[in-house]
Amino acid sequence: MLDLVLENVIFADPAGRLTGPGSVGIREGRLVYLGKNAPAARRVINGRGLTLSPGFIDLHMHEDPWKEEAGGARIGEEVAACQVRMGVTTSVGGNCGLGEVDVERYFGQLQRQGGLVNYATFIGHTALRHALGIGDEYRAATPREIDRLQAAAGKALAAGAVGISFGIEYTPGAPTAELLALARVAQDFPGRLLAAHFRSDAGGALESIEEMIYLGRETGLPMQISHLGSCAAYGYMAPALDLIAAAVKRGTGILADCYPYAAFCTFIGAAGFDGDCLARWGVDYGAILVAEGPYAGQRCNRELFERLRREAPDTLVVAFVLRDDEVLLALRHPAVLVASDTLLRGGRGHPRSAGTFPRVLGRYVREGKISFADALYKMTLGPAERLGLKDRGRLEEGAWADLVLFNPATLEDRATFAKPAKAPAGIELVLVNGQVVVEKGRLTGARPGRILRPSQV
Repeated sequence: MLDLVLENVIFADPAGRLTGPGSVGIREGRLVYLGKNAPAARRVINGRGLTLSPGFIDLHMHEDPWKEEAGGARIGEEVAACQVRMGVTTSVGGNCGLGEVDVERYFGQLQRQGGLVNYATFIGHTALRHALGIGDEYRAATPREIDRLQAAAGKALAAGAVGISFGIEYTPGAPTAELLALARVAQDFPGRLLAAHFRSDAGGALESIEEMIYLGRETGLPMQISHLGSCAAYGYMAPALDLIAAAVKRGTGILADCYPYAAFCTFIGAAGFDGDCLARWGVDYGAILVAEGPYAGQRCNRELFERLRREAPDTLVVAFVLRDDEVLLALRHPAVLVASDTLLRGGRGHPRSAGTFPRVLGRYVREGKISFADALYKMTLGPAERLGLKDRGRLEEGAWADLVLFNPATLEDRATFAKPAKAPAGIELVLVNGQVVVEKGRLTGARPGRILRPSQV
């Protein structure tokens, strides 16, 4: 007797082995049957001819923070809820050099409360600097501080971090030598990755990509270039992709990810807004939308921009400065995977947080901007292989039953810049480790997510 059968589904297999209609059977959280007529099960769900794919794997998101509740501190679930409602079953946090420093404590709390999705994390360079009291983003760490950074990174990797991330633009004073010294720590931990938010965008994009390729080449570790669109979609995407393709051809483990929007979102006090950023992007202050706080929904002028930078630097803003055609160029490239860069706070932020995967697999596919097969691979099997996950991102017996049942004709992102957390249409079911977490767009209350450590893949 199986625990659950999904019958009358159309297989969307990123490996291309399964075709046509069929059924899947699940026992103890894993796929144990894929074929025409599944054995008996305690529960049978009629898929009504909808499409069944592996759950989406998000290589780049920003995790929920701790919050105080009755009974003690708990990790919030705003981000996780948005992720799973758009079909994400595995999320990777700690990106852009940010995230949690005490990985063991964070994992422990997630295990106690249960997760809506499976979770993995990087350990962030910027977060480690802050934990050591390096508050000046424009100065390099001293040799003694680098020793302490290396020790802290080693502790996090031993606790299960999948690699080290850098937010190079957020720590402009950190020279390449400091980044390399920290990256080398991951060489002692098999199967780990590097990930990096570029040092500079637009006119600095190509030099920034060369720096990230250098870090990967010197360490021999796979390097994931974060949100390539926000780095190079200013007229520099074609040469940026040429640089990446040449590095791939040389055998370096370089890949990138991208979200399907022509606007980025970050804190207005970030170093990327220092200097004459507007001239660099070729826009005026009106290209900056305030995403939260008392000025939410307002476009900036010089006075508002400078006031928020001075008085409320932690305010999220959206910058409409990217080129749509170049974002699409990145998403089509074989070395680029789909990732959301989810960042939300109190329902405010950027619609990529709730719309990325449905936008690509639904809207972009229907409009002929990208093929269904390519889109599916870039959000399932591709990121699974990148993380070394041998039993996720796949439709095969023995794999964990992380699944999404959706209608490709109606799959659509509904999140907007005014309502960035709005759930998509067209997703019928989301299963995480064999349990239904989303049904008809609503959370069921199940929390079967697991912590994914490199030693477990």
